[in-house]
Amino acid sequence: MIKKNLKMLIFTSIVILLPILAGLILWDKLPEQIATHFNAQGVADGFSSKGFAVFALPVFLLAVHWICTLGTAADPKQKNHSDKMLTLVLWICPVISLLVSSCIYTYSMGINVDMILITTLLFGTMFIIIGNYMPKCKQNYTIGIKISWTINDEENWNFTHRLSGKIWVAGGIIILLTAVFRQTWIFIGVTALMVIIPFLASYLYYRKKNKNA
Repeated sequence: MIKKNLKMLIFTSIVILLPILAGLILWDKLPEQIATHFNAQGVADGFSSKGFAVFALPVFLLAVHWICTLGTAADPKQKNHSDKMLTLVLWICPVISLLVSSCIYTYSMGINVDMILITTLLFGTMFIIIGNYMPKCKQNYTIGIKISWTINDEENWNFTHRLSGKIWVAGGIIILLTAVFRQTWIFIGVTALMVIIPFLASYLYYRKKNKNA
């Protein structure tokens, strides 16, 4: 898997680190203390040194990027991974790195940034994209809804991921449509339902199949 996607892996790794270059270019314009954490109202409540803000987040995301890639490559059922799903996995961290670092730099230079709106739009879009790929996700140990009754039953896996795909797309659309209200409880509630409903439906499918058997 890594050998096949090595060029893409190297390219996405470089993209993750691009905010460091941007931070060095903007170094003299950035304050010594930079907001790196925001509360549910979008107000900065955590600050870090300039060096930490510029270097730490991209390096951390690069580590996560490689851990996820190596974990996926070690999957005994990696042959079931579609190229589109692997591309999605490889681009999650780069997109987060670019967007989050851009927001942090912009905010630190005194430009008003609506962190709640941007974060909500990011996750809503991501949920829609993932939801579209879920029905195409074949049984494996690293990507998808990995619970005992989906891992051990291909029919359950397919049922769960087809249902989850619809729910995640719908949830993403709802999150996007309600983003302007800036209500964190809507995002949390919708996200919770996106997790709970497929889990329960998958379990009920498992119980019904075993009862019939």
